Amino acid sequence: MTVEAIPDSWRTALEPALATPEARKLGGWLRQEEDRGKTVYPPRGQRLAALAMTPLDRVRVVILGQDPYHGPGQAHGLAFSVRDGVQLPPSLRNIYQEIESDIGVRSPPSGNLERWATQGVLLLNNTLTVEAGQAGSHAGRGWDAITDACVAAVVEQGLPTVFILWGSHAQKKASRVRGLGAGSHHLVLQSPHPSPLSAHRGFFGSRPFSQANAFLERHGRGKIDW
Repeated sequence: MTVEAIPDSWRTALEPALATPEARKLGGWLRQEEDRGKTVYPPRGQRLAALAMTPLDRVRVVILGQDPYHGPGQAHGLAFSVRDGVQLPPSLRNIYQEIESDIGVRSPPSGNLERWATQGVLLLNNTLTVEAGQAGSHAGRGWDAITDACVAAVVEQGLPTVFILWGSHAQKKASRVRGLGAGSHHLVLQSPHPSPLSAHRGFFGSRPFSQANAFLERHGRGKIDW
């Protein structure tokens, strides 16, 4: 992991995290895995796409997931998103179902969520890489310090922001939002993960999209076109 890979708007906020031994080990470890023939998703050049597409000073909503999709052709650096033409993963189908139920917006044919990212929705996974076919395989390898720093940077701006935390891995970040001295400026929404394994335990009916827009509008930050 190198500082040069970080988009300019995030660089100052993330430099301390990138200078840690854990971050330096992460970069070397990823290269070793690929040199050994392991397939890592998303591919190089796309792993920080969430930061590149949503500059720090434009973040209005943070959606936190666990780790990237681990199937071929799916992950492209934005949590829960797939490129145009790629079949919708089950979690994203459930997200679209909740949007329709919550705010009446019908599901689009594409799972590409770049349209959210460009409106200030930071689509951030807790871990930003994964081995092909091995969900959770890169957890604990050093990404947490970097994604913690991303969350802290958004909190410390002091701009009213919505944090949508789906699943237990994402919800570990809740204390980062509330514990940095600016928690009262933000809305934290937590629910089970939209995966088919857990969506019926409280994700469906949680209405995060209408709640996010109501909060943003109350604080003069507009709303997201979901």
